[in-house]
Amino acid sequence: MAMVGAPKAVDGAANSSEVQQLAQFAVDQHNKKQNSDLKLVSVQSASQQVVAGTMHRIKLTAQLPGATPPVIALYEAAIWEKPWEGFKELQSFDKIDSA
Repeated sequence: MAMVGAPKAVDGAANSSEVQQLAQFAVDQHNKKQNSDLKLVSVQSASQQVVAGTMHRIKLTAQLPGATPPVIALYEAAIWEKPWEGFKELQSFDKIDSA
């Protein structure tokens, strides 16, 4: 039995439209903050944790356009969401490794 507040894996994260939208939000916010141009390639995995809303943690691959050869790297993004308030905020976006 899962504990209240404990992170829980999202089954089928790679094919979930909600997770895909959150991953795209994370990349877009990262690009704005870092004046970057990363492009979302895929979602690898995701988890959710209830914390005065929901903390989504998503592992994703992204590509930096224009690099030769193409550079694809693995990142982990944390998005805090409170849908009843219309609140969504990127908490972190960290490069893990080259994919």
